[in-house]
Amino acid sequence: MGRVGGSHEPTAAAHPRGRSEKPAANRVAERAANSTTGQSSLPVIPTRALITNIAEVLIPTEVEPLLLRHFVNLSFGFWTGPTRRKATLFALGLFGCLLLNLAPAIAVNRWNKYFFDALQNKDQRLILVSIGLMLALALISALSSVALLQARMRFQLRWREWLTQALVRRWMERRRFYQLSVLRLVDNPEARIAEDGRIAIELFVDFATGVTNALLTAVSFVGVLWFIGGSLSFGGVTIPGYLVIAVVIYSASTSFGMLLLGRPLIARVEAKAVAEADFRFELSHTRENAETIALIGGDDAERERHYARFDRVATRWVAVIGRQARMLFLSSGNNVLAPVIPLMLGAPKYLAGELSLGDLMQAAAAFIQVQLALNWLADNSLRLADWFASARRVAALDLVFDNLDELAIGAGDKTIDLAFSDDGALHLCGLSIAQHDGTVMLADTDAVIGRGEKVLVQGDSGAGKSTLIRAMAGLWPWGSGRILRPRDARIAFMPQQPYMPRGTLRDALDYPHDGAPPDPARIEKILAACGLAHLVSRLDEEQNWSDALSGGEQQQLGFARVLLKRPDIIIMDEPTSALDDLSQTRMMELLREEAPGSTIIHAARRNINEGFYDREIRLEERAASRARRAADVRPAPSSEALPNSRETPSRVDDPMVAGS
Repeated sequence: MGRVGGSHEPTAAAHPRGRSEKPAANRVAERAANSTTGQSSLPVIPTRALITNIAEVLIPTEVEPLLLRHFVNLSFGFWTGPTRRKATLFALGLFGCLLLNLAPAIAVNRWNKYFFDALQNKDQRLILVSIGLMLALALISALSSVALLQARMRFQLRWREWLTQALVRRWMERRRFYQLSVLRLVDNPEARIAEDGRIAIELFVDFATGVTNALLTAVSFVGVLWFIGGSLSFGGVTIPGYLVIAVVIYSASTSFGMLLLGRPLIARVEAKAVAEADFRFELSHTRENAETIALIGGDDAERERHYARFDRVATRWVAVIGRQARMLFLSSGNNVLAPVIPLMLGAPKYLAGELSLGDLMQAAAAFIQVQLALNWLADNSLRLADWFASARRVAALDLVFDNLDELAIGAGDKTIDLAFSDDGALHLCGLSIAQHDGTVMLADTDAVIGRGEKVLVQGDSGAGKSTLIRAMAGLWPWGSGRILRPRDARIAFMPQQPYMPRGTLRDALDYPHDGAPPDPARIEKILAACGLAHLVSRLDEEQNWSDALSGGEQQQLGFARVLLKRPDIIIMDEPTSALDDLSQTRMMELLREEAPGSTIIHAARRNINEGFYDREIRLEERAASRARRAADVRPAPSSEALPNSRETPSRVDDPMVAGS
């Protein structure tokens, strides 16, 4: 239930198209191709880059930098506003832990010289001292590693918390979650928020940490290589810092090879992620509809569907495995060669007596450290591919949030305008309702539903009853005209399938929470009146109530929820479809008794006791053009027909309605 009023004007959630006959994807693509400016500071991104769905639509190469830049801009919001201080402290703490972790590594490198020199000189005392020193260094290294792990993971958690809250807020704002469920511009927004958001932030911090550590390590150990390795004379030519030059050349060669092999992996990892998310969705869909599937004997069909989905997952995994195998070939060879190369390069100077065994081993250890630092990006190319894929999926979702209005409608297209009325009545002013593909369902309608009126809206399936209810709720902006809802009125919407949040039954009854909890005695009274007295003892039981209650019980609970709230306006969309005739009559009579002053708009296609209503509206589908038109007016205390096509008159002749 929501309140209409206050300082905020009601607006449609996101404003998809009104009357255009072009398909959504075509129209969006045209606008993207013809636009020179956009709502964001980034260049206009083609629709194919944004709608990365299970139909194999992948992001073009030229769009990748734009999406990555958008992700960086989005995620760095953590570093502004109220979380700026927290982000700075975490970053400084992480950097301090990196410096703390580097100190034992430098000390271990120095230890190599002392230990191997002691071996060369057969100095037993120094060997024993070196062993004791190594134990101390091991303890210090372990403690610094623990501190680094704590700082890094806590930083990741807090940054991910901020990003998750930002994405969830934008997803829920203006009811975008509903619009995306209708338009399906992106696949699996929940997986993008939960899984891709986690991967993108965690790997982002890992990469920042890794690159910083690599730079610090390279700078620290390049000096060791330069001074210990010295210069090498070969054929009358002296090469200063030859070990430094060697490690740079070797690292550049291996890095180039890894990046060359790894670049195609990014697209393959993203395709795999899409297939995995789709497979999870299909499995969840089966679980959520288990009873229906079992009743109609759909077991075999579902099994084959899951096999086919996993076949696509397996195919995409094979593509990842093939590319990863090529990279492993290079990295495995590098792991064998890297420790040997500095020994081979230093051997001539060792044999010439210019280096001691300790100098040689210290230089070799430094060479490996520098080589690992310079090769860090190449060695982490698979994780980079995971990050690229997840960051782009998060960025694409956020860009859809930014541009949902433009993606769904074009410039000049009309939408349904929600505003306030000051007379306590609900007004439909020149209202036309269309499907999101442009098909008109209701055209040029004017009507007034007065305060306290009880109105029945009937019609065959597909006549537009539910869509009219959604438009009144502000969920359906496709079309044109105005809907004026009473200012400061409390409005409750009763869908056919009530939403049952996980938790206690008491919480489900008081959902959504909008004030003080209802009186426990009144809860028990309302439950008994709704035929749910057997649930009183389970009010504080935590349960998945959508599974625990039958469809009829859930609808009765929906009535109990509304009666507890006592709203000013109740808008119902077949809320008694799962009830028998006797229960339906009892619920409607109870509603009239408990909420006599409430305005009630009830959309239904079953036979309803017409004596409960002041008037009735009937909608019928016009089969020839698949538009909607008014069909007939059934006798009631007063009745009207809503015109359902552009060819029908734009006014309703009922004096109670025409007065608008």
